Amino acid sequence: MPSGQQARAQASAITPGGWSPGTEPAPGDKVRALFGGHRLSPAQRRIAQYITDHLTEAAFLSITDLAERVGVSQPSVTRFASSLGFSGYPALREALQPLALSAVAGSPDAGEETRRNELQAAVDAEIANLANLRRAFADTDRVLEIGRELAHSVPLTILGLRISVSLAEYFAYAAKRIHPDVRLVSRGGSVAYDALLQSREAGGTWVLAFAMPRHSNETLAAMRAARSTGLRVALITDVALGPLVEEADVALTAGTGSRLVFDSYAAPGVLSAAILQAMADADPERTQLRLEKYEQAADQHDFFLEP
Repeated sequence: MPSGQQARAQASAITPGGWSPGTEPAPGDKVRALFGGHRLSPAQRRIAQYITDHLTEAAFLSITDLAERVGVSQPSVTRFASSLGFSGYPALREALQPLALSAVAGSPDAGEETRRNELQAAVDAEIANLANLRRAFADTDRVLEIGRELAHSVPLTILGLRISVSLAEYFAYAAKRIHPDVRLVSRGGSVAYDALLQSREAGGTWVLAFAMPRHSNETLAAMRAARSTGLRVALITDVALGPLVEEADVALTAGTGSRLVFDSYAAPGVLSAAILQAMADADPERTQLRLEKYEQAADQHDFFLEP
């Protein structure tokens, strides 16, 4: 009889699906589409990220207020609007306001006064991140494809530095139960380069990198080192723009909670679990065999408390 984890791997198999013509993109997706495809300076990327994260507020700010919130100059905001093809900031704001209003109209709490403390606000922000991820999962093909690629990369390297180590360790720990050769890289510099080179020489084709804020130059350097060895890079991060995304072959985004003193990672955690599921789906026979061996070893050595 399959274990609970084996049964869950089988029952949770991802069903391919795609966007249907009758599905209306979410306001946040429309904003990201508006900003996508443009080469933006670092200051402009900060403006784009702020508007994306605070759409319902940012769409009604004056140029002075927006510049102050983001920490850039007013001319930077004007140049940002021009780089997107607008005549100026007022034209950009005019395009953003209908999207902001539709986002408010679609909110479960629209029209209601809600009183929240800081902890409740942090939970609400994570619920919004998960809702955005749920909309992204309407098309499962991308997750299934990257899961297949990672499953077939032997060895598979998982990269996570600084604050991203915890997510990388979780993914590597779980992936080792369904993949024959998983290698975790949690140190940068020459240590990371040596590990990436060895992975490529051993036949690996992919590295999965985690990059949560604050994004480090070490992570960018390690991703570039991976590509220099011939490895392809899949990235899990919280932003849709920037040098990390530009360096990756595939980028999957999930928002982080930033309301508390330290960030929280509900959406990146679910995204990681979804990719692990897609890896399991890619080779169900190997997954079943490895999970059976793991359960046998766990029973033999009494790894877990009896229920």
